[in-house]
Amino acid sequence: MKDTRAINRFLLGLGLRIRTNPAVSPDLCLDPQTFEAAVRAGLPGLVAFLRAKAGGTPEMRRSAGLLDVFPASELFVGGWRLFVVEERATGDAGLLVSGGAPIPLPGAVSLGEGLQLVPLLWEGLAPLKNLLLADDPGCTVFPVARGTLSRSSLGIGARFTTLHWPAVAWAMKELGLSLTANQNSIPRELVYDVDAMLEDRLVEVPFPFIGGTVPEGHQGQSVEGMTHAAVVSYLKCGFHRRRIPWGFNADHQPIGGRFDSIEEELVQGCAFASYITFDLSPELAVTPAYDTPEEVARAFAAQDAAPLFGLVLARLAPLGLSLEDSAAKRLFVTLLPAMHKLVRRDEAYARVRRELFTTELGRRYFRELSIDELPGRTSPETLAACLALAEALGVEIHYVAPAIGFQKNFPYPDDVELRRTVESLNTVARAFGVSIGFHSGSGKSAGNYAVAGDVTRQGLEIKTSGRYTYEMGVALSRSTDPRDAALWNDWYGFTRDLAVEGAFANDPVRQRFAREFVSHAFGHEGRSADGAFASPEALRAALSSLSPSPDHMFFFEYNFLYVLAARGSTSRLGDHGVAGYAQRARFYGVSGEARLLYAKGVAGYILFLAETTGLANAPRVAAARERLAALPDHDAFERDLVA
Repeated sequence: MKDTRAINRFLLGLGLRIRTNPAVSPDLCLDPQTFEAAVRAGLPGLVAFLRAKAGGTPEMRRSAGLLDVFPASELFVGGWRLFVVEERATGDAGLLVSGGAPIPLPGAVSLGEGLQLVPLLWEGLAPLKNLLLADDPGCTVFPVARGTLSRSSLGIGARFTTLHWPAVAWAMKELGLSLTANQNSIPRELVYDVDAMLEDRLVEVPFPFIGGTVPEGHQGQSVEGMTHAAVVSYLKCGFHRRRIPWGFNADHQPIGGRFDSIEEELVQGCAFASYITFDLSPELAVTPAYDTPEEVARAFAAQDAAPLFGLVLARLAPLGLSLEDSAAKRLFVTLLPAMHKLVRRDEAYARVRRELFTTELGRRYFRELSIDELPGRTSPETLAACLALAEALGVEIHYVAPAIGFQKNFPYPDDVELRRTVESLNTVARAFGVSIGFHSGSGKSAGNYAVAGDVTRQGLEIKTSGRYTYEMGVALSRSTDPRDAALWNDWYGFTRDLAVEGAFANDPVRQRFAREFVSHAFGHEGRSADGAFASPEALRAALSSLSPSPDHMFFFEYNFLYVLAARGSTSRLGDHGVAGYAQRARFYGVSGEARLLYAKGVAGYILFLAETTGLANAPRVAAARERLAALPDHDAFERDLVA
């Protein structure tokens, strides 16, 4: 194992394998030598598979000795025919290559009989992308920045596992709809650098919606591992045969602040993303507040802002928008340092892609400007000023995320008011040729989504993430399998403990959020919260009297913290050691019943979003719902996925 990377030695030394802990390492093969031996031992079965006639009942996988081979992953490129093969016990994976000369991919070895094996190592991912796109520019094995994704999508994120991807693929193929099918905050949710993890250099990051901080990389996987695993997961189920472009959003890409020092790692890790969300909040947090006209004037002069400011004002005038001079200059000098750093980051993304990828299509990516962290709700004037500044600096923006008053996991209370707000902002967005990104998109009402879709004429993205963790809670709570029930009870109990701790925390923000979540749970059950907050003991007793439900708001808000909590403890969050990953493995050991319930929950919610926003028509959604409901077990779901 001397040639393996440090993270692989770490995982193998702890007995952690891809089968039960995927996407931690950038590689999808931790032990290439042992994997090659398993493939050689399974050659008779692999050769028989390759020679067999196509047809019969669709299958997700077929057995060949110690291996699984995935028929739907079949790829033709040049003179080669490729399939994904996987060692069943460990999850180590590679490409089985038939025909042709030696394939120009790193690590390829000859197996004899006209076969080659390419272990799925991170270093081989860019060469594979280049090979496929050079041969077929319409290839959809990798996320790409083209098609309808340039103006509309649903962003499908998850904060804890890779288990949602098959359901996302199923929904896309049933609707014929491109989605941002892989979305994660980096580095907030993912490990941006596995060496930093091993060296204990990860930090605490703020999570405002729970009123506290959370360990960096709390999802338990690396950005490279998640990228690699997503590509191969969609390949294994044959999604590339649909020719439907799909996207990968590197969400909440932090600009400035402490992230200046790790900028190159972030850029390298996110090189395969087809969509970057630039989050200005780290730089804005360290930008001085300009409280007086004199301070604004000094900053304006020091930043040499007059030429750019003139361009911005000139761009706003034809739109019938204007900002009071002092307010305009205050906004301008506050934003300008962050925007200059955005330009620098964008140039770094372009450089890395030129170095890695050989086709223009492979280098392309969409950009979203996130301004929902600016104080208050975003006015049309502020939105226009931000977009005009980006335009003046030469950055092409495809999506913009204003602050419109969405709260995570709560419906917007007034559809009439929402329509007025979105109409005013969308008028500006259309003038700049951009679409609106609706952040905090989970848990809104059908009416909310309908307003967003109608006003923007489907030129929008709805970002959802927390919903898909919730759907796992629903699946486990409904499963009849005893292991699933045990996991559900432990998981719910963990969130209940966090709610009690938070409700009596010294930090007033954390306490306020926790009490809101608890009160919502009591209201959901038609119970009064009177007396519940008298003491921690009183609250614990009151919450224990409730039947565990994934619809309790404290479960919805805190559930993602459980996945890497060592031994399920509220004091051991984000543990990147053996205890944390043993906890994560519990989710990959759920029953087939739970997996089916989860797939139906995820796919069903995507169908709901697609219909209410108008991204898919009602008859097609209805047909998909009927088909989904008829699937009797997880094997049937997988067969339908690859059919």
